[in-house]
Amino acid sequence: MIFRQLFERESSTYTYLIGCEETREAIFIDAVKSELDNYLKLLTELDLKLICVLDTHTHADHITAAGALRTVTGALTLLGEQANSFCVSKALHDGDEIKVGHILINALHTPGHTSDSYSFILKEQNQTYAFTGDTLLIRGTGRTDFQNGSAAQQYRSLMQKLLTLPDDTWVYPAHDYKGWTRSTIGEEKMHNPRLQVADEGAYVSLMNSLKLPSPALMDIAVPANKACGNS
Repeated sequence: MIFRQLFERESSTYTYLIGCEETREAIFIDAVKSELDNYLKLLTELDLKLICVLDTHTHADHITAAGALRTVTGALTLLGEQANSFCVSKALHDGDEIKVGHILINALHTPGHTSDSYSFILKEQNQTYAFTGDTLLIRGTGRTDFQNGSAAQQYRSLMQKLLTLPDDTWVYPAHDYKGWTRSTIGEEKMHNPRLQVADEGAYVSLMNSLKLPSPALMDIAVPANKACGNS
């Protein structure tokens, strides 16, 4: 498997490139429009054919490169059905499978941060990878106070879905603001302060007590991202 973790500094967004070494097919997860030229250069350098662009959810802090990459490469764009996006090539459903050459990626609906939040799970050589978007961050979890977010739904997404993955599963979030690049499910169970609550009610109280400013680009990014990054 070909794997790259890329970073966009302004929004502290991680973008992931996953490719099949045999077929040279590849996908991007959470691509940022301002990085388009760098993505295209990397695809050329690695001799990869982009077949799909996935977004873990409708982002509020940056504009997706999904539409631009589709225009240039012909790749499909996928986003959760709950986004009600009119422009995507295909709406994602819980349990969908995405094939990248010989690599199989499973789409897992993990709402809470937003109603359309998905995580992407793959296994390669006995190692499980979880691309968790903003549902599970390293030592944190995504806010739940806009875009049909729900702290109760997020608690269930975490406890009933993501935290049931093997403890050695590598966790790759959509953002990190401290420079951390990777964690594991086991690490987060032990050390993530948001997960050390007694029950769902305590988690809801914790999340509802946060006083966070709205993302600076929210009014621009959300409608643009529902249009695949085309304003």
